[in-house]
Amino acid sequence: MELSLVLGPMKSGKSLDLIAQMAPLAYSRLSCAVVQSARHVRDARIVSRTGASVPTVKLDSLRPLLDTDEDVVAIDEVHMFAPADVRVVEELVLRGTRVLACGIDLDHRGELFATVRALLELGPTEVRYRRAVCDRCQDLHAAFTQVLSGGLPFLDRLGASEPLPDDGTFTYEALCRRCFVLPETAIVTGTAGVVRASADAAE
Repeated sequence: MELSLVLGPMKSGKSLDLIAQMAPLAYSRLSCAVVQSARHVRDARIVSRTGASVPTVKLDSLRPLLDTDEDVVAIDEVHMFAPADVRVVEELVLRGTRVLACGIDLDHRGELFATVRALLELGPTEVRYRRAVCDRCQDLHAAFTQVLSGGLPFLDRLGASEPLPDDGTFTYEALCRRCFVLPETAIVTGTAGVVRASADAAE
């Protein structure tokens, strides 16, 4: 079984990491498929912010991969697929397919995407966590993706950790723990970050 995950917030270089892992395969005899969720409509290819890119096939579900015999399967934006698709990943790795998957691990509320949680429960052979630069304070360890609607944090709970559309409806910021606005402390002030009250301060 070989399952590698690359996880992290927006702007952390996840796509570049996946592209770098796929690049040597162009000089091999291994067959490979690169797929991405059809919900991702920003680009027609997997595109890193550095400009590097690879062609991809858009899928509504990962199930069609079971009808192929690729040696390597790369999945971009894996958090946009349904938790049920993780069963497809499991079947692929059990039959000897090497699977590389990258995506955002924490949703707009700072909680693990259900799909990512299910992938981690498979016991991947490798998990790499990427970090971004905080868009607000420039901290080098931004682990969260703040979703903004009209410039303010969007904190509504969605069903089954549902991913938000990447079609321009929302804007996104990579933020560190100090700047990220959590639902429990969502005092929307319009300022750069909300200081979260400590347990002592609440007493």
